Amino acid sequence: MSSSKIAITMESGLLAEVDALVKKRMFPNRSRAIQQAVKEKLSRLNRSLLAQECAKLEPADEKAMAEEGLTEDLSAWSEY
Repeated sequence: MSSSKIAITMESGLLAEVDALVKKRMFPNRSRAIQQAVKEKLSRLNRSLLAQECAKLEPADEKAMAEEGLTEDLSAWSEY
């Protein structure tokens, strides 16, 4: 995947924390630390959105749709 160079503005205290992680060799550089933080945040947001959508589902309705057609005579189904 290609990378793009960007410029960001960050509070000095937050940048000091990032620099401390780089100094401890937890990340090779600022860019990698920030890239990993953004990636993890996006992943959490996506999981949260999925959980919100799943919470909207009605279990009884979902079960009924999943079982739809299973009560039919199996001999009427095509053989594979």
